[in-house]
Amino acid sequence: MLFLDYQDRRPIYEQIVEKFRMLILSGAVEPSSKMPSVRQLAMELSINPNTIQRAYMELEQQGLIYPVKGKGSFVTDSSRIRQIGMEETLSELKEIAEKGKALEVREEEMIGVIRSCYKEGNND
Repeated sequence: MLFLDYQDRRPIYEQIVEKFRMLILSGAVEPSSKMPSVRQLAMELSINPNTIQRAYMELEQQGLIYPVKGKGSFVTDSSRIRQIGMEETLSELKEIAEKGKALEVREEEMIGVIRSCYKEGNND
């Protein structure tokens, strides 16, 4: 079940997109699984079905879900999810690197932090 923040200034459809995006990219929603129907989700969240439809269209444009005529919408395959996650992560990393550069953080320090994160991850 999705929980929406009605105090959030962002439109409801954007919140829905963000929440499903997080669920899909984190693996909480399985690749190729069926998404809730527009009508079902609209009833659960007590919102207009057009809002859900708009969110689903955005998720389709992002490549996270795809429609099957007469069947509903489904989560994309795992290789596409992985690709989207990697692209997003590298984009965020680039932004952080640019911020570090602007703050005159030495390149070696930035690379060192990344290396230590990878080493910590391998010790689990």
